Amino acid sequence: MTERTIWARRLSEDPAGLLALNAPPGETGQVQPTGQASTLQVPPMAGLYIAPEETDLPVVARALETGDTSGLPPALASEVDEARRVTRFSKVRVPGAGGDALDAVQWIHGDGTPRPAIIMPSPWADMGWLAYAVQGMRFATKGYDVLAYSARGFGQSEGEVEVAGEADIQDGVEALNYFTGALGQEPTKVGFLGDSYGSGISQIVAAQDSRVDAVVAMSTWGDLATAFYENRTRHLASVAALLGAAKNARLSKRTQEIFDLVLAGADIDDILLWAEDRSPLTHIDALNARRVPILFAQAWHETLFPSNQTLEMFNRLEGPKRLLFSVGDHSGPEMSGMIGLPNRIWSAANRWFDHFLREEDNGTGNDSEVVSQIMWSRALETHPDWAAVTQDTRKLYLSSPAEGGGDGHLTEAESAGWERAFQVGTHTLAEVADTVIWTGLAEMLGRPKVYATPDIPRSDALVWSAPATSERLRLHGIPKLHLTVTSSTREATFIAYLLDAGADGNAHIITHAPFTAPAATIGGSGTVDLELQATGYDIRAGRRLMLVIDSKDAFYSDTNEAPHTLTISSPDGDASYLELPLG
Repeated sequence: MTERTIWARRLSEDPAGLLALNAPPGETGQVQPTGQASTLQVPPMAGLYIAPEETDLPVVARALETGDTSGLPPALASEVDEARRVTRFSKVRVPGAGGDALDAVQWIHGDGTPRPAIIMPSPWADMGWLAYAVQGMRFATKGYDVLAYSARGFGQSEGEVEVAGEADIQDGVEALNYFTGALGQEPTKVGFLGDSYGSGISQIVAAQDSRVDAVVAMSTWGDLATAFYENRTRHLASVAALLGAAKNARLSKRTQEIFDLVLAGADIDDILLWAEDRSPLTHIDALNARRVPILFAQAWHETLFPSNQTLEMFNRLEGPKRLLFSVGDHSGPEMSGMIGLPNRIWSAANRWFDHFLREEDNGTGNDSEVVSQIMWSRALETHPDWAAVTQDTRKLYLSSPAEGGGDGHLTEAESAGWERAFQVGTHTLAEVADTVIWTGLAEMLGRPKVYATPDIPRSDALVWSAPATSERLRLHGIPKLHLTVTSSTREATFIAYLLDAGADGNAHIITHAPFTAPAATIGGSGTVDLELQATGYDIRAGRRLMLVIDSKDAFYSDTNEAPHTLTISSPDGDASYLELPLG
């Protein structure tokens, strides 16, 4: 057994580990960030996931096929034995769109009893259906007939990657057609479940195929265009991460062209048009017409599909819906469940399908419930809908530094008639994360990234701080920033970071957002109203809120031309402010 395999298995023994942050409520104690720079050693990733060879997933798959459980821990071995006793497990080739064969596995009960079925399109990963080996087995043991397949272009599936394009959606329809034939009868009800890539496919299949009765969408997107191009700013790191994770996949020529255009910053209108039909939000009328129940699970610090666009999808749905927010980054909150550990996201998925596919009265069918895991207490807060997450708002006005210089202040008293400038084009210590996925994994292990804010050059960034809080400050919802911005060039990009800072200036990130102003004349000013990404964050007493604005972050494109300057001002009659959502 390798050291990294031991890492994966010992997560359940780590009081600050993935199990501690994502187990069902009541099973673990409280976790607080260490406040120290992380020296965390994380396992190798298969694209966006823990490498399968560092987990029990391949052994589970082989054991399901052969019955040899000798390489498994006793608990998993027992689950495999039970699944083989009550279902027939087999590897199959599913004829997808255009006759392309999809690599798949199925669990079928052989007693002829009509049952609900679950279809699981794979994540954006070479391992394909293997990601669902444990959870598919568990659904089957509970009484579901289950089919999990690798999305076209990935792993052993034929075809080319179309990014939830027409062929991918038809694959989902054909997978259900095939499985119905394999069962020899219509399922009593049908659920689609997907993580990441499979989640977007699942939502759109449900919009187009009336046989789908419920959906579970983990680490998902609502508007793909916004995920690639937010506030006129391209998401470079996320697109690069997707390309890296698909290095062994077979991307269609058009898919490769689009990704290249995003990285190059060319033909933005073409990108947005391409993304439109691949966005569940485009298909929301069809979902609403049938009131399809959808469970969403999302991470607060999601770097691939930032949360606000999924939140818009959630808010516009009219059927039963539930949204689970968690600490971490893309696919992190649900990953421990994939490798067989207790996990509240997968527990919620089971309850969702049990209610809507098996008609169990288990209290999970509330119309628009939101469950937030709060950083860093790990407390779970349940709200009847998103509107109830924010109980009140408070404006903190940006002010100029006190005489003699230093940072600006965040104050409840309106402050106007000032301006502050910084030079653009330089990376500072302020950044979204060190890397996609990895920084979020460290957060889940209780070791969030530390920002040494005293070391941020004030010539390359602007900083405002509020006084230390005398009691806990609960930021629950979407913070908003109102600014007047003037660029010495035709366009301007800035990134706003909201931080939680201690007395020594060391801080953790709460949320952020990028913004690129439209082209204007040199020296032109514009008013910016910017929504930061949604958050559920409690600032402990004695710490303080900090706002940092700079011009460059490796996660984003920018239009700044060094050595020009960007000026933030607060004109008379239009003061700049930060609006805080209070829980």
